[in-house]
Amino acid sequence: MNKKAIIFGIKGKTLSTDEKKLFKKNKPWGIILFSRNIETVHQVMKLTNEIKKLFNDKKYPILIDQEGGVVSRLNKIMDLSMFSQNFFTKLYIKNYKNFSNYYQIYINSVSGILKLLGININTVPVLDIYRPRAHKIIGTRSFSNEARYVCKLGNLCIKLYKKNKIAAVVKHIPGHGASKYDSHFKTPIIKIKKNKLIKKDFLPFKKCKSLFAMTAHAIYEAFDKDNTATHSKTIIEKIIRKRIQFRGILISDDISMKSLKYSLEKNALKAISAGCNLVLHCNGNIREMKKLSEIIPNIDKFTQKKTSQFKRFLG
Repeated sequence: MNKKAIIFGIKGKTLSTDEKKLFKKNKPWGIILFSRNIETVHQVMKLTNEIKKLFNDKKYPILIDQEGGVVSRLNKIMDLSMFSQNFFTKLYIKNYKNFSNYYQIYINSVSGILKLLGININTVPVLDIYRPRAHKIIGTRSFSNEARYVCKLGNLCIKLYKKNKIAAVVKHIPGHGASKYDSHFKTPIIKIKKNKLIKKDFLPFKKCKSLFAMTAHAIYEAFDKDNTATHSKTIIEKIIRKRIQFRGILISDDISMKSLKYSLEKNALKAISAGCNLVLHCNGNIREMKKLSEIIPNIDKFTQKKTSQFKRFLG
């Protein structure tokens, strides 16, 4: 399985000639779609078919960041902006029977659209625990400020997507909810003590099992004062792999984000070196993708094995 350990975003609504050449030569592990890539059902179906034909793989990993609420990439096809994770938790608390029916209908509907479009991985659920004094970047994207609700609804989310043969990506492991900054623009430093992080923030990731997880670009001062989780061997080995016991494919959050302080190439290589199985590069900049393609290694045996497991999961 000769694939590069990277997931790329693309620039537009069709593959450019340069993208086709680059992808055919370097074979990224997957492609992620954003709002800029989505106009109509027919257009996206044509795009994903083209991607799969390029790699001669009907089960090629195609991802999307379709959380609902403020992070809704499908709004040109179906407006899901009112359906945040927190919306469903409030419904769960108010009326469990209605919640159970509506949440199942919601995820079945989203899954149906994703499958029609040719997308097989959704980067949900957000398992970060909301904190009122933290930065608003998480906000209603979180199920709750209580770990029990995050665990309960997170597990249900993964289970319902699994029934629909859509793989989930839990994020942002080991827990981004206490961040005082938006990691797109600045490095969050989380100063909470070890025991509190373990009992609260890390707990949903331990309780919710998934094929994939995405790292937090945040420093957890109690464990590693110098490196974000994405770049921290200590966090990945001791917390994510051992304490949380995550056994799947670990994907970095977008390596273009300002939270990571090095050059793009160094950000990518440090993530791989720390223990990320795949790095994520979202902006579709062809020059950056060419540079990264030259330095990113092929996926390792662990990732090959887990990729085969993912394809069996798709059926």
